[in-house]
Amino acid sequence: MFELDGRVVLVTGGNGGIGLGMAEACAQAGADIAIWGTNPDKNAAAQARLKETGRQVVAQICDVGDEQQVIDAFAATVEQLGKVDAVFANSGIGGFSNFTDMTLDEWRRVMRVNLEGAFLTLRQAARHMVQRGEGGSLVTVSSVSAIDGAQRMVHYGASKGALTALTRGLAVELARHNIRVNSILPGWINTDMNAMGRLNEKFMHNTTTRTPVRRWGEPEDLGPMAVFLANPEFMFHTGQCEVIDGGYTIF
Repeated sequence: MFELDGRVVLVTGGNGGIGLGMAEACAQAGADIAIWGTNPDKNAAAQARLKETGRQVVAQICDVGDEQQVIDAFAATVEQLGKVDAVFANSGIGGFSNFTDMTLDEWRRVMRVNLEGAFLTLRQAARHMVQRGEGGSLVTVSSVSAIDGAQRMVHYGASKGALTALTRGLAVELARHNIRVNSILPGWINTDMNAMGRLNEKFMHNTTTRTPVRRWGEPEDLGPMAVFLANPEFMFHTGQCEVIDGGYTIF
């Protein structure tokens, strides 16, 4: 039930971190993979790594905050792989600013990628899936910042909270097309975005001791959930926000 043979999975921001961890798990489960990213070197390295699974892998340069780039990248993905069965809207950026000092440009910089990028990606995917008439799976990658207070990064938290609302709304609207929509909320994961935090000994101590499993997560920890959410066998599972944080939010 956890095999993805014959499926095509698209992961935005799939050239590193959580995105690459999810893409690799899906490839190992038998899916062909498309990854989108803005860094050509990271795209090429991720594509080479994913091809070691023996699956077909394509990489597209795409800024998900640009509507035309999303339209073009999705069309190119379908042209090369024939279809898209599951999409992980994973692209995201961070930010750090006191709220009283935050500029509108900084607020919009984060929203453009984290929220608008997900909207554009999922809209294009939904159009494709509705037209094909064979259903599919859409997944937003949110954060525990959507449910915890994210001081000095409220724009990031707000963007991730909005993704959970988007997930629930789409789950209701698209169910008639056999498209299920869910969200993943990672906790503290060892990625480039969190690299600065790992250099702070006090911060690492505080976050690790608050996590019952006593460690930060690794990108591959998100893999099994990605495979589950990409599998069409679980159509009755939709509109859910799956927290993967080692118990951080309950302790």
